[in-house]
Amino acid sequence: MGQVRCEIIAIGNELLLGEVLDTNTHWLCRQLTGLGGKVTRCLVVGDDPEEIGWALKSCLSRGANLIITTGGLGPTADDITLQAIAGALDLPLEENPEALEMIGTRYLTLYQAGYVQEPSVTPPRRKMALFPKGGKPLFNPVGTAPAMLLEYEGSYILSLPGVPEEMKGIFRSSLVPFLEKIFGQAFYESITLSLEWGDESSIAEILDRVAKQHPNVYMKSRARAFGREVRLKVTLAASGSSSEAVSRAIEEALSHLEKELASRGIKVSKA
Repeated sequence: MGQVRCEIIAIGNELLLGEVLDTNTHWLCRQLTGLGGKVTRCLVVGDDPEEIGWALKSCLSRGANLIITTGGLGPTADDITLQAIAGALDLPLEENPEALEMIGTRYLTLYQAGYVQEPSVTPPRRKMALFPKGGKPLFNPVGTAPAMLLEYEGSYILSLPGVPEEMKGIFRSSLVPFLEKIFGQAFYESITLSLEWGDESSIAEILDRVAKQHPNVYMKSRARAFGREVRLKVTLAASGSSSEAVSRAIEEALSHLEKELASRGIKVSKA
């Protein structure tokens, strides 16, 4: 497959209203990059089936290998992600027996622990077992709504809960076999440098020249202000199938960059 191209769709009216900060996308970007993937686009849409469907089709039209949605998997009426996916892809929405069993077992455990008042699978709880045909449930070790993994025309669609603890719990446990399957053994490394220099524009040519000679290493400078006391931050990052190769690529790019900056009298230290 080569480098896995990923796109993320964060779903929820609360995100668009500014009531909730979308930390899930930031976390997923770091995880996917660390696995060797390439995140090419991130979208935020509300709890609207047409908007969700448009976003999903847009990702598929660009040939994304992995599309991750977050949010909209719960028992309430506005949790419509899986229904919207089924509608957008013209797939039947069916009750998944495995998902239903996960939900029943989870609520029984919560009842026995005293966290819910009754263990039965009520209609709102049963709703969380409605999956697009072909979707596979992934156990949620933190919450109650199973995640879903669906293979569709050569792409994978992964739907995760919006609660960060649940999303991370699934990613780190139930999803591991799938991640190993599509990403293989991947390594990621990054370092951040601190430059005693306050003018980002004056080093742009150096960064561009070094980056072109080290195309496998991502380089990015960041500045928030001007001034003698301002320190620029420069990040170097790389990913690959070999930790040795990744480390070597960064070390070579770092050595080259340090020499170029030193020729301008710019001091560099690790941030």
